[in-house]
Amino acid sequence: MSSQDEQFPAAAAAPEAAAADEGMTWWYRWLCRIAGVIGGLSCAFSGLWNCVTINPLNIAAGVWMMLNAFVLFLCEAPFCCQFIEFANAVAARADRLRAWQKAAFYCGMAVFPVMLSLTLTTLLGNAIAFATGVLYGLSALGKKGDAISYARIHQQQKQMDEEKLTGSLEGQAL
Repeated sequence: MSSQDEQFPAAAAAPEAAAADEGMTWWYRWLCRIAGVIGGLSCAFSGLWNCVTINPLNIAAGVWMMLNAFVLFLCEAPFCCQFIEFANAVAARADRLRAWQKAAFYCGMAVFPVMLSLTLTTLLGNAIAFATGVLYGLSALGKKGDAISYARIHQQQKQMDEEKLTGSLEGQAL
């Protein structure tokens, strides 16, 4: 147990509690994390490749992509950044974010370099990082209901509408 975990015991349990509150299963949480790591690798390599040019917008987009890679590694896989002192604190704070906040953050980070320099390298390099944001966004939507419960709710709504209609017709007849 690190000294930070001793200082902030709630921070160590925060990722599991936040994920449990949002209803994410363990495998979906791992899928999001793996997508974040792969997205970070994709951004890093594409960003480095994008910097090998004389066009200043491509260089700026490449630097932004490498920054995206660093943030993705820092938030999703802090063990990759174990020699950076503040990595665990940033990861703990990122784990306390809601899924829709992570989705907006990751998608926004991935869209910016594409808007800066629309090339195939920036599109392909940021695609997996954007997909990570989409995965978090889908988890924020929640579970889809099954067809039986949806049909039952629809039937109850229909019965209530019929009762209201019959009650208003009876009220007119009197």
